[in-house]
Amino acid sequence: MTARNRLLVLFAALAVLAGVAVASVLHASARAERRDQARPGGPTVTTGRVTLTDRGRLVFRNMAWGPHRDELTSVPATDPAGARTASGVKCLRFHAAAGTGVCLQAVHGPVSDTYRAVLLDARLKVTHTYDVPGIPSRARVSPSGHFAAWTAFVGGDSYAGTDFSTRAAIADVRTGRLIPSLEAFRIVKDGHDYRAADVNFWGVTFAADDRTFYATLATKGRTYLVRGDLTARTVTTVRGNVECPSLSPDGTRIAFKRRAPGLPKDAPWRLYVLDLRTLRETPLAEPRSVDDQALWRDTHTVLYALPGDYGADLYEVPADGTGRARRITTAAVSPAFPD
Repeated sequence: MTARNRLLVLFAALAVLAGVAVASVLHASARAERRDQARPGGPTVTTGRVTLTDRGRLVFRNMAWGPHRDELTSVPATDPAGARTASGVKCLRFHAAAGTGVCLQAVHGPVSDTYRAVLLDARLKVTHTYDVPGIPSRARVSPSGHFAAWTAFVGGDSYAGTDFSTRAAIADVRTGRLIPSLEAFRIVKDGHDYRAADVNFWGVTFAADDRTFYATLATKGRTYLVRGDLTARTVTTVRGNVECPSLSPDGTRIAFKRRAPGLPKDAPWRLYVLDLRTLRETPLAEPRSVDDQALWRDTHTVLYALPGDYGADLYEVPADGTGRARRITTAAVSPAFPD
């Protein structure tokens, strides 16, 4: 091949690559524009006042396409599929309690995104901001509103496999003091001090005493429910094969997901409830794999998200193993009953 022909081939290849790049940009731009346009038949969403002290409200991240996508929206708790009031505050993950909110956000940069956690007061005004070292995954506020926790992926992006690393942080809402990683806590496993380089924590949930919390500990390819003590800065293993715990309002049970044998590697979980006194597990009437940290609606019912047409839909199921799962609204994730 002559030098001239080689140059022609090179220029042709560059032209093809440039065309592919332009087409990709145009496709992404067109998709983004479509996401900003409300779809017929979707939820009704309008701008309005959203607070974290309105009784009888359910607040969640709106996933419906349109100008309010990703904003925190509020609906009556008795009508979760009803018209939504949008706040203008965007979150990837969210939770709230006692008038305090935690919102995990993306900060879009010219090359790549970074992430942050912001603490919100009852009027959704920012009180504290923290850098998050990876992709946001879980968020929780304590029943008193005095503490907030969040988890981020700092390596890998799914709990389904084994090649991931997480960082779980806890902030004191009153002082702003941050515990950047639970890995600094003393670990007591099976009655003995434990250390390992592969330790990961995620899915914090708080008790009402502003001292006790529960979380998932992973090490050596296994997961454990741990009980944490914020004052003593310790975590103690309680039971194996527990992920994303959620403490019931009365503090007696844990809703969680556990890996079940025979399920696909990318969808291995089933929902259970653990009685903390007897350690008896009850499988819930949800036959699908649930990759979420469930939320207790009350002492009888848990909420959780499953994939839907707009990203995720919210479902509920009785906490005693009876009944059946029921979708309560579409295009929604990260629910909270904040009052």
